Amino acid sequence: MLTETSDTRTPNRALETIAWGAFFIWWGVTELSTFLPHGVGAIGLGLIFLGLNAARSLNGIPTSGFTTALGILALVLGGLELAAAVLNLPFEVPIFAILLIVLGLILLARELIRTKNA
Repeated sequence: MLTETSDTRTPNRALETIAWGAFFIWWGVTELSTFLPHGVGAIGLGLIFLGLNAARSLNGIPTSGFTTALGILALVLGGLELAAAVLNLPFEVPIFAILLIVLGLILLARELIRTKNA
C-alpha cells in the first residue's frame, strides 16, 4: 500500500488529470447534445468523481472526501433532475440550491467535528 509521499503524488496527479479531462469532455458533450434528458450530465459528472476515488482506492492512494461528496451530490442532483423530467412534475423544485446548502452543511459539520476532536 502506498503512503502519502512522492510515491502517491505522481499516480494521483495522473488520475486527477484523466478525471478532469473526462469531466470537461463530458460537460462539452452534454452541452452539444440537446437530445439528452436533464440530469444525465450531472449523473455522468458524479460517476467521473466517484470513479476517480475508486481508482485512487484501488491503487492504494487515499481518497478525497470532497470529490466523493461532490460525486454523490452530482448523482443525486442528476437523478432528481431526471426524475422530474420523466415524471413531468407540476412544480419546480430548487434542487441545485438545496444541494449547495447540503454541501455547505457537510463541509461545516466536518470541520466542526475535526476541531472538536483536535
